[in-house]
Amino acid sequence: MSNVRELGPGEEGLAAAALRELRPHLGDPAAAAAALRPDGYRLLAAFAAGEEQAAAVAGFRVLRMLAHGTFLYVDDLVTVRAHRGAGHATALLRALDAHAREAGCAALHLDSGVGPERQAAHRRYFGHGMRIASYHFTKPL
Repeated sequence: MSNVRELGPGEEGLAAAALRELRPHLGDPAAAAAALRPDGYRLLAAFAAGEEQAAAVAGFRVLRMLAHGTFLYVDDLVTVRAHRGAGHATALLRALDAHAREAGCAALHLDSGVGPERQAAHRRYFGHGMRIASYHFTKPL
C-alpha cells in the first residue's frame, strides 16, 4: 500500500529518482522541479513501506483556461521501474482527483506521449476513467 503525501519545498530530492526515469534529459530533476514551484508546480509522492525515496511521483498545477475553466494539469506522472505494478500510480491518480476537487477544478488533464512503450500508461489512464479529448500539437522553434 502506498503512503501518498505532497512534497514541500526542499523535498524535491525525494522525487529525483522517479523524475529521472521520466525526464532523463534533466541534469538535476530535483532542481528543475524546484525551479517550477513559482509557476505553481507541486509534487505528490507515493512511498513504498520503509522506503525514503518516492516509488512514484506526480507533478501538477492548477490552471485556468477559457476552453476548460479551472482544471488540475498533470505535468509528470511516473513510477520507478522497480515499483511498477504495486498500485502507486493508482494511489497518485486518486490523490490528484482529491486535490482537484478541493481546488474547485472541473476536470483533471494529462498529456501522454504516444508509441508502444506508452501503452501500459494509457491503459492506466483509461482505467481511471480518463479519455482522449483532443490532439496536442507542437512545433519546435
